[in-house]
Amino acid sequence: QVQLVESGGGSVQAGGSLRLSCVFSGDRFSNYRMGWFRQAPGKEREGVASITPSGGTTHYPDSVKDRFTISRDNAKNTLYLYMNTLKPDDTAMYFCAATRPAPWPPRELFLPHNYNYWGQGTQVTVSS
Repeated sequence: QVQLVESGGGSVQAGGSLRLSCVFSGDRFSNYRMGWFRQAPGKEREGVASITPSGGTTHYPDSVKDRFTISRDNAKNTLYLYMNTLKPDDTAMYFCAATRPAPWPPRELFLPHNYNYWGQGTQVTVSS
């Protein structure tokens, strides 16, 4: 059974940076497309980054493009999210998620129902 464990969240001032990590276990990591999602209180879960199994292609929504970077180390079974120039609107619980690859168009890469496995989340709080 696939398991995902996130870490690296915390409190930071606006303009600061954080790096989130997600350790994958239970199957071959390099077989899975991975994503990062976030959910703020009272809001729907939204995707903020997605990466192919090899790590060769990444996708981001406009809200975080040029500020967030997703990467993976398949030798370490670990997914990362580098977050720069953080804003108070980035405050949320952040989740990593895994799914078997499928030929989705880019707009579907950030749909939560396309991902099968989820971590428990790590909280990010950005103060102004």
